[in-house]
Amino acid sequence: MITYQIEEKIEAAEFLEVLVKSTLGERRPINEPDRIAKMLQNADIFATARDNGKLIGIARSLTDYAFCTYLSDLAVDESYQKMGIGRELIRITKQHTPDAKLILLAAPKAIHYYPKIGMEQWEYCYTLTDVNNIK
Repeated sequence: MITYQIEEKIEAAEFLEVLVKSTLGERRPINEPDRIAKMLQNADIFATARDNGKLIGIARSLTDYAFCTYLSDLAVDESYQKMGIGRELIRITKQHTPDAKLILLAAPKAIHYYPKIGMEQWEYCYTLTDVNNIK
C-alpha cells in the first residue's frame, strides 16, 4: 500500500537509493555523501511516497512559504513510475505551500511530463554554476 506524507527528516541512504532507482542520480552528487547530507539538511519540505515503509518517491523542496517554492528533486523509483506518484508528490508539496508558486527545472527526460499534469512552461530561466563566470 502506497502512503503519502510530509516528513520532517529523510535519511541519506534512502534518499540516495531512490535517486539512483529513479535515474535522477545521473544528475545528482550521489558519490558525495557530504553534499547529499547538506541537500537534506537545508531542505524545507520532503513530500514522500512509501510502499509498506520503503521510500519509493520524494519531492524535496526549498521555500519561503509566501512567494516561491523550488522543487529541487522529484524522484520516483522507475518500477513505480506511471502510477501517478510524481503527480501526487507535486500536489502535496503545493498544498503545503498554497501561497507560493511552485517552480522547478525539468530533467531532460521529464520535459514532456510536467505540461501533461498541468504545469505551465516558462521560456526564461537562467542558471549560474561558477561565480567566476560573472562578467
